[in-house]
Amino acid sequence: MKLEIDERAKTFKVLNVCEAYECGAIQNPVNLKAQVEGCIIPGLGGALREEMRFKDGKVLNPRFSQYHVSRFRDVPEIETVLVNRPDLPSEGAGETPIIGIAPAIANALFNATQTL
Repeated sequence: MKLEIDERAKTFKVLNVCEAYECGAIQNPVNLKAQVEGCIIPGLGGALREEMRFKDGKVLNPRFSQYHVSRFRDVPEIETVLVNRPDLPSEGAGETPIIGIAPAIANALFNATQTL
């Protein structure tokens, strides 16, 4: 993962995501790659900008226009590495690729800011 850090604004932007994914024997690499990348994008949104805000038990952003999901302009370069394990049964992809994105961002940010 590659980040761009703006020290003055105290913000950062994810420039590149690389995710390796193994789910046993790969049956359809094109669909599997699409599934993995289709999980990375909402994972980025959940980690970086999507939020429900509350105050005094009320939702402060109840409209979709106020809930900021990822747009194409927000999606960084994505590299997907599919690890084929023909010695294992095919388990499918589902939504499991989404779970590693937020921790990867946190780790990259921590590593990038240790030298600042």
